Amino acid sequence: MTLPFAQAVTERTRTLNTRLCVGLDPRLSEYQDAAHLRQHTLDVLEATAPYAAAVKPQLAFYEALGLEGMQILEEVCAAARLLGLPVILDAKRGDIGSTAEAYAQGWLTGRHAGAALTVNPFLGFQTLQPFVQAARENGGGVFVLVKTSNPDQADLQGEGRGGTSISERVAAEVARLGAEEDGEYASVGAVVGATHPADLPHFRALMPRALLLLPGLGAQGAKASDLAGAFHAGGTGALVSASRGVQYAAGLDVAAARTAARDFRDELNAALQ
Repeated sequence: MTLPFAQAVTERTRTLNTRLCVGLDPRLSEYQDAAHLRQHTLDVLEATAPYAAAVKPQLAFYEALGLEGMQILEEVCAAARLLGLPVILDAKRGDIGSTAEAYAQGWLTGRHAGAALTVNPFLGFQTLQPFVQAARENGGGVFVLVKTSNPDQADLQGEGRGGTSISERVAAEVARLGAEEDGEYASVGAVVGATHPADLPHFRALMPRALLLLPGLGAQGAKASDLAGAFHAGGTGALVSASRGVQYAAGLDVAAARTAARDFRDELNAALQ
């Protein structure tokens, strides 16, 4: 029986003692052709899997290759499943009505789907419902954008009316959705940038049953040593994502990618001691 996403990630965290999420963002400019991109991405996946709690393909890089990219994405997802790695598709999907339902069907069900999907709440909280429903029905998960890692996130995610930030309002909705479920962690998680270390304890407290996905480790400047506030006692409750800093740690050197993943894992573990 396949475990629900949140449980699978948490068990893998405890079993392998890792909180690292390896991002796979293959840039065609780095390769001879799409076949070269495919093979290197699969090689990095296999090499880094022992150090990862989950894998996160960024959908844009596969979409950029057209149909061939979608085929590569299916292969990446299938290979990750064989390695026991939960798949988070970083697509940041969000829309209204039947369009949201179609996105949910497309990316949370079927052979090319991830076990979890990043979703955008900024068209209104009701637009989250198709994604949440699909995740619950299929044992998956969603990560709702709460406070993203890019510096200009403050344009929209800063202070709102009454002194409550937009991010805090979204966090409250994530917590409400999570309270509808049983279990240690809910299917509804949150994206909170690792680039905001001072805010992590606050958002951890606002969303006590949400898995937090923390992008920004490595190339975006976040440091593992600053991220302990995102975790619960025992080192669960968060995944820290590194993409370029792993896949292209030293050009296309797969051994370097493996070493980078191991080092990030060890740095995160040291931060929690």
